[in-house]
Amino acid sequence: MRIEVDARGQACPKPVIMTKKELDSIKSGVVTTIVDNEVAKDNVSKLAMSYGYSFIIDKGKDNEYYIHITKGGLEGNISLAKTEAKAESKEAAICIPDTFKDLTIAIGSDRMGNGEEKLGKILMKSFIYTVRETTPLPATMVFYNSGVYLTCEGSEVLEDLKALKDEGVEIISCGTCLDYYNLKDKLQVGEIGNMYTIYEKMRNANNTITLG
Repeated sequence: MRIEVDARGQACPKPVIMTKKELDSIKSGVVTTIVDNEVAKDNVSKLAMSYGYSFIIDKGKDNEYYIHITKGGLEGNISLAKTEAKAESKEAAICIPDTFKDLTIAIGSDRMGNGEEKLGKILMKSFIYTVRETTPLPATMVFYNSGVYLTCEGSEVLEDLKALKDEGVEIISCGTCLDYYNLKDKLQVGEIGNMYTIYEKMRNANNTITLG
């Protein structure tokens, strides 16, 4: 089976996620991902290496690259078996499913990092998209301070957050923060919570990721 993934023009991490979805959908075959920059080429290649799949890169016109990833070949199966065995051993040892079962992501800003505002918003958009496309999904996402802008009208990540909510992820925005920014009437996804609720979600989670 041969599958082609056209990831030209797609920002990180979409080329990797698009490729992984196709690899996960087949037992054996070749997935060819087309990208138009070196960063995407390197990231897709690292994905193949992380799973033990063999791959070949062909240079196309301009900055296009064709990454041909083989899944299910003899060499690939041997590498994959070693990779899966190692992963299963690690999973059994540290109980990964239990660790992430109750993951809470707390977001306190509408951007990621403290540098350039435009870049920070691009990174946050990319982060939310990655959360949506990666399993296991978190149990809860809480938004406070300027992070509540992400759950309100005009947010560029509303589609992803609504999709996460539809998948069972609890979305909570700080009521005090919504009032402070005059956003309570513009909330578009999830429910309004208070600081006690936010604290309880973070305290009781098996694992917490905090941004901002």
